[in-house]
Amino acid sequence: MEFWNHIYEHFNPVAFTISSIPVHWYGLMYVLALLSALVIAKWIVQKDNILITKDQLDDYFVYAEIGVILGARLGYILFYDIHTMYYLTNPWQIFNPFIDGQFVGIRGMSFHGAILGFLIGSYLYHRRHGIPFGRLMDLVAVSVPLAYVFGRIGNFLNQELVGRATDVSWGIYVYDTLRHPSQLYEAFVEGIVVFVIIYAYRHRKAFEGELILLYGFLYGVGRGLVEFYRAPDAQIGYLAGEWLTLGMALSFAMAAVSVMMWIYFRSYSRIQKI
Repeated sequence: MEFWNHIYEHFNPVAFTISSIPVHWYGLMYVLALLSALVIAKWIVQKDNILITKDQLDDYFVYAEIGVILGARLGYILFYDIHTMYYLTNPWQIFNPFIDGQFVGIRGMSFHGAILGFLIGSYLYHRRHGIPFGRLMDLVAVSVPLAYVFGRIGNFLNQELVGRATDVSWGIYVYDTLRHPSQLYEAFVEGIVVFVIIYAYRHRKAFEGELILLYGFLYGVGRGLVEFYRAPDAQIGYLAGEWLTLGMALSFAMAAVSVMMWIYFRSYSRIQKI
């Protein structure tokens, strides 16, 4: 357990370098996340005989990932970054991986921003190619959770989004402070647990699009609860007391919106069947 507690002291977040440019484990995990989402989607399409061709899925993947990357970066700048106005007035700097001529990578991504960007990209694809929006969303709901696990492992390996201070035996020392490995909690709750529930429920859905609403609810509640073990962003702190974080507020709001949309579309689907 001692090695685990001090794992960051024995681990290099840089996997290797290419021409003096460091390649972090964080980046590799995100590549694995994207690729695994596509692989899982293709597997589900074949297993459940979903009416989407391989070429259509490959095209959709491009739309979705562009939306995710743009949304995640812009979401971080709008919700979390303390230099919001600088980036809004100098938009060419948003994806600039260099600071003072030194390569530092692109830092700062927001999951909730990624969701918004993803939805916009998915809607544009739906409008252009005519594939039912709900069908696309349900496929995503099954495909994303396990891929999300890689993303949170990437956060853990990159020593970011750390947990709150604790005295539990499995805590990780981050700069001499023992903290919850909250990234791994998120990987398990928001990734594995959410996948198992949605995968088991998928054949019971009452209408196309129900699975993505179930995902929104499960993720929102899971993320909101895990936020009790995650340290708030240093530049924002707590929104109220010593417990409410911005991530918690956004996550519970996401769960609430998902429930309201489920009630609406469930009622609408029943009317359509009458």
